[in-house]
Amino acid sequence: MLKKKLISEFIGTYFLIFAGTGAIVIDTLTKSLTHAGIAATSGLVVMAMIFTFGHISGAQFNPAVTIGFWIRKDINNKEAISYILIQIIAGFCDSGTVLMLFGNISDLGATLPRGSWVNHLF
Repeated sequence: MLKKKLISEFIGTYFLIFAGTGAIVIDTLTKSLTHAGIAATSGLVVMAMIFTFGHISGAQFNPAVTIGFWIRKDINNKEAISYILIQIIAGFCDSGTVLMLFGNISDLGATLPRGSWVNHLF
């Protein structure tokens, strides 16, 4: 049963991160989604993943949520650690997918300094 839960957590986490990150990338590149579109994309994907996998794994899809369940003793140690590891793996897999689709966009949305480091020190 744990295998089925971990597969559910992987798929849910992967698509949640992919949709959110993908929406931000597409909006930055095309200026077509806006903040409302990005939020709607993330919200609709969360809803779809909860309806799809909620009855299997609890649809946590986030290590912070899993830690909250763990602290409340709603899940045991083995499940919590397994969920967290699979969620992190899903995040890395998603990042690889975004990298393959859009190339190196690591500075997308970042505040990048201009000038020398001395200018920023003072």
